[in-house]
Amino acid sequence: MTSTPVGNEYPVEIDEMTMADYDEVLSLLRASPGAAIRGADSREGTERYLVRNPKLSFVARRGTRLVGCVMCGHDGRRGYLQHLAVDPTHQRRGVGTALVGRCLMELKRLGIDKTHIDVFIANAAAHQYWTNRRWKRRDDIVSRIRWIRTPEVRESVFSSLVGWPPPQTAY
Repeated sequence: MTSTPVGNEYPVEIDEMTMADYDEVLSLLRASPGAAIRGADSREGTERYLVRNPKLSFVARRGTRLVGCVMCGHDGRRGYLQHLAVDPTHQRRGVGTALVGRCLMELKRLGIDKTHIDVFIANAAAHQYWTNRRWKRRDDIVSRIRWIRTPEVRESVFSSLVGWPPPQTAY
């Protein structure tokens, strides 16, 4: 694992996020206004994400203290950033920009040329942050979500499939 210092004026080391960072990352996200922690952010879900997207998620440390994080992945065509967070006492010092920069550099290395991030409508600070960094707001699309791990959704989505319902061991 190689560390990358952010700058001489405010030395912060950027390292690849590992599962050893999970508890500190979760604490930082829980303390970050505008961040949403969901079931997919469980230890198991995070481990699956990191394994599927190696060398793309990063943490920032000042000394031994974790002061920032970002999770990044891709689908082979587009990159996706999630959970960019910087401890409020370390904001406005280039930490978030350095974390995002590492993600974009790694995505570019993989041939990914476009990256998305979802921002809650009410998170004005995040909108200002991304606007200041020339990320474009899309008003021509609406994100939609559907849960597939609940019994009623499994029934409605999969009931027409051959072999439905699956054996109980499939859950």
